[in-house]
Amino acid sequence: MVVLQNWYVLYTKPKNEKKVAEQLTSAGLTVYCPLVKTVKQWSDRKKKISEPLFKSYIFVCLEELQRDVVFQFPGVVRYLFWLGKPAIVRPVEIEAIKEFLGNENFSSIEACVFLPGQQVKVTSGLLKENTGEVIRVNKNKVVLQIASIGMALQAELHVSQVA
Repeated sequence: MVVLQNWYVLYTKPKNEKKVAEQLTSAGLTVYCPLVKTVKQWSDRKKKISEPLFKSYIFVCLEELQRDVVFQFPGVVRYLFWLGKPAIVRPVEIEAIKEFLGNENFSSIEACVFLPGQQVKVTSGLLKENTGEVIRVNKNKVVLQIASIGMALQAELHVSQVA
């Protein structure tokens, strides 16, 4: 019998993402907490640290019947729901996030003809063939929403990479 495992989005208490991910990993679960390196400024120094890409969210891969096991760990709040059901993230989307974070050569756009609500398709680069809805356009960024997880991922893409 083949057991189907899905990637679910788990909502955590604020600033508990890495701690919860470590606890769940120690318990033998498959967990992904996407991290980005940022420089923080204190009054006397600067320090490079890793912060979660999605605040208060981590991804956990498990069977439908195992979903309740995560609630025995402190810091876990609930699952993210999408259209009345627990949000399931496709493995290809998890891989796209990993590839996106592994690439540090982002291009910035100079001019933008995109409008909020517009459906766009990435035509080249690491996110090629992914589609999303334009949430907003900042000075040098287009914010796209990944529909199946209901979260926004900010990406600097050259105008030639999006159609």
